[in-house]
Amino acid sequence: MKEYLIGTGGWAYFQIPGLHPLVAYSKAFNFVEVNSTFYEIPPLKQVEKWRRIVPQDFQFTVRAHKSITHKHKLQPTRETLQTFEKLRKICETLKAEIIHLQTPPSLKMEKASIKTLQNLISTINLGKIRIALEIRGTPPSQLPAELVKTMQEHNMIHCIDLSKGETPAYKTNILYSRLFGKGRHNIYQPTDQELKEIDNKASRAKFEKVILSFHFVKMYKDAARLKIYKQTGKFPRITKSTGLSSLEEVLRENARFPTTKQELIDSQGWKLFDLTEVKATHVRDFLQKLPEKRYNNIDQVIDTLHSITR
Repeated sequence: MKEYLIGTGGWAYFQIPGLHPLVAYSKAFNFVEVNSTFYEIPPLKQVEKWRRIVPQDFQFTVRAHKSITHKHKLQPTRETLQTFEKLRKICETLKAEIIHLQTPPSLKMEKASIKTLQNLISTINLGKIRIALEIRGTPPSQLPAELVKTMQEHNMIHCIDLSKGETPAYKTNILYSRLFGKGRHNIYQPTDQELKEIDNKASRAKFEKVILSFHFVKMYKDAARLKIYKQTGKFPRITKSTGLSSLEEVLRENARFPTTKQELIDSQGWKLFDLTEVKATHVRDFLQKLPEKRYNNIDQVIDTLHSITR
C-alpha cells in the first residue's frame, strides 16, 4: 500500500487556543474531507488560504454541493455544470484528486436516474479529478449492474462505510470509506475491536491508497485512536481512570438530570468508557444494569451501579 490517510469530515470544531482550526487539525492528521462545500461553495481566496496554511503533503478531498444531487437530481442543468466548474477549481487549488458525490436515499438509482448520471458525467470535464460516488439508501451489494458498469467506465470510486460492514461493489486502486457507525445517524463510538476490523478490511485488500473519513460524534478522538493504533500497535485510553470512575467521567461530559434509565441509555449509551486499563466498552452495557426508576444526579447513578456490581 502506498498511502493510508486518516482524517475527518471537516476541521471547524478542532479548537486549540491561538491556532487556526485547520492549522491545528493538520498537525494531528494528514487528510481532511472538506465537508462545508456540501452546503456552501466558498470563495477561492478562502480556499487558497486553506492550501497555504497546511503542510505540502497534507491532502484534501472535496464534497460536491448538495444542489447537484438533492435539488437537480444529477440533471446536467446550467446550475449543475456551473457548480461542478467551481468544484473543479476548488480541487485544483487544494490539489485535491477526489470529489465526493453523495446521492440522497430518495433518489433511486434506477434506469432513468442511471441514464441521467451517464449524461452528467459525459457533459462535465473534471480533468484528472475522480468522483467518489456514495449511493445512500441502497446496499453496495444491491447496486444495479448498469450503475456499477457506468461507475467503472468513468473510473469512479465506490464510496462505502466500513464501520457498517460494507465493501465496494467493484475493485479500484483507491478505497474511500466514510465512517458513521452502527448507531442512529452518526451517534456512535466504535470499540477498539471495531476499529481493528476497519483497519483489517482496509489493509487486507491491495489498494494503492486508503482514505478513511471519520464522521462519528467524537470523530477527532476516534480518528486519533486509530492513528495511534497504526503507529504503536496499541489503542489509547478513553479516560484518565478505569471502571465506574471512568464511566462517571464520561457521564459528566453532558448527561442531564433528572432522567430515567432509558433516557440515560439513549443519550449516553453510545459512548465508550475504560472498563479496565486495556478494555473499553460501551456505556450502555453498564447502564442497562440499572433498576427502572428516575435518577436525580450522577452520584445516584454511580452509587447504584456500585451496589449492583460489588
